[in-house]
Amino acid sequence: MDNDYFSVEAILAENQKIQCTFKQEIPGMGHLAGGSDRDIAVLSKVQLPMWLAYIVIYSDWADFNIPPPFGLKVRNALNAEATSVRLSNLVGSDGSWYGFGKMIMDMLSEPQGTEMSKMMTTAFKARITELVDQAQHFAALGPGGAGGSSGDTAQLFRQGLDTTERELFLLAQESAKRIKTWYEENSKSRQ
Repeated sequence: MDNDYFSVEAILAENQKIQCTFKQEIPGMGHLAGGSDRDIAVLSKVQLPMWLAYIVIYSDWADFNIPPPFGLKVRNALNAEATSVRLSNLVGSDGSWYGFGKMIMDMLSEPQGTEMSKMMTTAFKARITELVDQAQHFAALGPGGAGGSSGDTAQLFRQGLDTTERELFLLAQESAKRIKTWYEENSKSRQ
């Protein structure tokens, strides 16, 4: 995902909220906390969208906690069975888990950022094989689809795909269809 001004994925990822803990009092900005207070007090915890959190954190007015979609519970689930984790549910409907993660990773210190990068890379590698396999399988089935209990498991996996993974799924599916068409056309010409 690019941090491009016109990128819908970047816009959606920047609207994800993170919890910031303010280090100093911010006068006249109490409305950001959603309450009736006029000011933001020291040690106040406020959920801010990423686009605003950047300014607040880099101005050294606040610190932030790593959001739950990248916390220990999710890391353990990814380590146990990466394909069973529904990444799309972690960051909202049709969310960009990888895109949001990259934004968080860019704000972290070197050791934490490197650890998060490894976690996301490992998750992606563990899921990509299943993703391509299912894309090829469903491309071979054609418009009819699949059923049965294995189809239910596959459907749950596809529903949990992140936006990046969905794009790759569609590309892999289209690629498999084109290869099948090419192969069938070449088989006919050899006969």
